Amino acid sequence: MTMKNNFLPPNLVSNLRQVLNNRKGDGEEEANEAAAPTSISETTTTSSEIDESKPIVLVTNGDGIDSFGLTSLVQALVKDNLYNIQVCAPQSDRSASGHAVTVCETLTVSSTEISGVSCAAYEVAGTPADCVSLALSGALFSWTKPALVISGINKGSRCGNHIFCSGAVAGAREALISGVPSLSISLDWKKDESKESDFSEAVDVCLPLIHAAIRDIEAEVFPRSCSLNIEVPTSPSTNKGFKVTKQSLWRPSPSWTAVSANRQPGAGIFIPNQQGIGLSLAQLGRDASAAGAARRLNTQRKNVEVESVGVAGKTDTQRVKRYFRLEFVEKEQRDMDEDLDFRALENGYVAITPLTLSSNTESEIQTSASNWIATALSPETN
Repeated sequence: MTMKNNFLPPNLVSNLRQVLNNRKGDGEEEANEAAAPTSISETTTTSSEIDESKPIVLVTNGDGIDSFGLTSLVQALVKDNLYNIQVCAPQSDRSASGHAVTVCETLTVSSTEISGVSCAAYEVAGTPADCVSLALSGALFSWTKPALVISGINKGSRCGNHIFCSGAVAGAREALISGVPSLSISLDWKKDESKESDFSEAVDVCLPLIHAAIRDIEAEVFPRSCSLNIEVPTSPSTNKGFKVTKQSLWRPSPSWTAVSANRQPGAGIFIPNQQGIGLSLAQLGRDASAAGAARRLNTQRKNVEVESVGVAGKTDTQRVKRYFRLEFVEKEQRDMDEDLDFRALENGYVAITPLTLSSNTESEIQTSASNWIATALSPETN
């Protein structure tokens, strides 16, 4: 039995060598820039820029920093001039990223502006969990523990089991893991029915709750060890009031559809659009090298088996590729428990579901949240 040598195609090797040669100058510049941490240290919010008399509120979301929901919320909070508003959010839509975090890879972080307001804001080529983790680390901002983290306002309901794939809820959960009180806020957006102005109405609905939360966090009477998931009904201005709910098992039905192989190349690949071309090519080169090494090893193994049994193996050109797209489809729910999140939302209430990291404290947290809502939003308290 013989073993064949299996190398990368010569033309691919030549192309990669050319890319690497062309990158030598750029690579040295990037290395020098990395060695001198100018971007973060020069743009990090310093203590002199923070009014220490005001609580710090960190805002993130799942829909991306340019989304109308986040912009509406930040504009309203800055206008009130009661808090130091800091923003750290994904540069693109990562609403279904769950609690994914980016490990051992370089994330691009760029300072940016929120339309119509002045506040420290950064867009991150990562997930909502990345954004909150980075913001609380002290590497980006001069502070490490804000009074409150708000993830929102996000487009579409995050009720039931949908919270497990929700990047928006994950942003709030990451704060909870770090011991920081948090809220995730979503608008029950309906296609062909909802409009952008609904986000502004949702902000008006939630502002009293946000103010009460920050007030009671400072007074140390806000419910501990929980994050509040707030679901605003489709028509915010006609809501029936706030209602503390239980997390349901609701989930829209996943629908996978086969799509044409002629779909836009790379449509299912996330590449941060702020990365430099040099960094992108370098990453492609590393990926190609790793893939090539794995392919050589796998091909060698196949050759041993092929030559030992005398059967021709498949080439890469014979492999069949198919493409699929996932969409979630609404389905009718038969559970009629009025205290479940999705049912309260359907009935026009602002559903508030306490989320905790421990199942042993769920009933206690539920009671604590209910008592707090009743007290915090009462006319006597306000």
